[in-house]
Amino acid sequence: MKIKTALAGAIAAMAFAPAAFAERGSDGHLSIIYWQAPSILNPFLSGGTKDIESSSMIIEPLGRYDQNGNMVPYLAAEIPTVANGGVSADLTSITWKLQSGLLWSDGTPVTSADIKFTADYCMHPEGGCAQAAKFDKVSSVDIVDDLTVTVHFSQAMPNPYGPFMGGQSPIIQKAQFENCMGAKAPECTDANFGPIGTGPFRVTEFRTNDVIQMEANPNYRDPAKPAFATVTFKGGGDATAAGRAVLETGEFDYAWNLQLAPDVIDSMAAAGVGTAISAFGSLVERIEVNLTDPSSSLPEGERSTVAHPHPFLSNANVRKALSIAIDRNLLVEVGYGRAGRPTCNLVPAPALYASDNTECLTQDIEGAKALLEAEGYVDTNGDGVREKDGVELRVLYQTSTNAVRQDFQALIKEWWQEIGVATELRNLDASVYFGGDPGSPDTYQKFYADVEMYANNFDGTDPQAYLGAYRCGTEPKPSSQWQGENINRFCDPNYDALIDQLAQTGDLEERGRLGRMMNDMMTKDSNVIIPLVDRGRVSAHANSLGGVVLNTWDSELWNVSDWYRIK
Repeated sequence: MKIKTALAGAIAAMAFAPAAFAERGSDGHLSIIYWQAPSILNPFLSGGTKDIESSSMIIEPLGRYDQNGNMVPYLAAEIPTVANGGVSADLTSITWKLQSGLLWSDGTPVTSADIKFTADYCMHPEGGCAQAAKFDKVSSVDIVDDLTVTVHFSQAMPNPYGPFMGGQSPIIQKAQFENCMGAKAPECTDANFGPIGTGPFRVTEFRTNDVIQMEANPNYRDPAKPAFATVTFKGGGDATAAGRAVLETGEFDYAWNLQLAPDVIDSMAAAGVGTAISAFGSLVERIEVNLTDPSSSLPEGERSTVAHPHPFLSNANVRKALSIAIDRNLLVEVGYGRAGRPTCNLVPAPALYASDNTECLTQDIEGAKALLEAEGYVDTNGDGVREKDGVELRVLYQTSTNAVRQDFQALIKEWWQEIGVATELRNLDASVYFGGDPGSPDTYQKFYADVEMYANNFDGTDPQAYLGAYRCGTEPKPSSQWQGENINRFCDPNYDALIDQLAQTGDLEERGRLGRMMNDMMTKDSNVIIPLVDRGRVSAHANSLGGVVLNTWDSELWNVSDWYRIK
């Protein structure tokens, strides 16, 4: 079976589209399965992809990125630019205008007050917004009229499309969330589990870490859409079960993120019930290194905080040794085949931002040993574990429960053992690991481990906000309800200066150079992030489901309003 490309899917969708939408809800029920179950429907309180994507069916941004990375208006009447007067000539402001007549799913009008409120909600100093980097350098959001706002920046912003663009930065309703600001945000369960939205569907039931039931939004702006009257969004299980449910049994219409070996996907697809689709973007499977001490011997509230540097992972050469001990080519062969490429980069695409860094692609066990020796880490008692000043090189390595990730863990544990690093493996239910519960000890944000593995990417084709997430002070911590994007607790004033410089740079070649420098600072120069695999996104849909266009630059469900049943 040849995996179809996103382009082929788009062509097929267009071929069926003209007769697809006779009447809203006429195609009955849609079933979607994500093996990582959503735990919240508010992307400002969770950076987990499964939370961002499920909520994208309900709440929407002003604009999105299409399957080619181009900006397209959604709630906005048009994408503001300098040419159309929406972006000021000095690049210090951007003015957004809503389409007229938009309604929330409760029937009330969408206004500029909702846009301003969304910014105030995310930028609240006590809120710990998971998407705070989207609002970097925003000084104010001013209401011009009922349909228009102007976002002002504290400096010229050649890329002013952070706020309100893409699935990670939707608009939320002021009336529903206005009593949920700051530290109160996680307490607003009804709003966080059932947001009132503008999307094609609205929530009828949400069982956290399990299932979402939805129905067509009666106030959706296109009266002929969505084609489906109801949706079941099932979460949990594993990638194998999700793949089978679409490709073999036909129980579900769409399965996300089939993180499975290629031969497994091909075997499932041979049943002829569904089709696997794939496309490369900026998704990187990587190991994040904790620069702070996660030890349970520290008081709660002090573990994995900047007050306590990590006893040995603060050493750059130790981190480099862990990186070069890994055989990335074997990881690709075992885990992804043609849907993966070994990488040393946090940002593998677009090409403008992709560094030519290839140093890590050659495994070097002896070089890793030499690095540790030079730093004074030796095995003095013959137990196979290096130590220095009484501190042993023992790491807790965590990730989500998934067959490919557990295979990666097992291989990497062996390689690290070869260089004298003892490794304990932990795998956690993805719904919890990628959730945003500030009370859970097992979230990737809280990072109660020495290293952890996952993958994510960024909206659109410009990595400014993605790279800007590593600014000093933006790490998850108790005062931010353990929300934040700087997972490693990294802080370098030189890196912060590059964030600011990138934000002020308009020339594309110079933006590319700065982006590559920032990538290299996080990877090659410091190994704070250890990239492993540039992953092609692989999902599957039933052969009876039309309109699917796989998008690696935004939410995978970006055009769910266009899906329909092929008859």
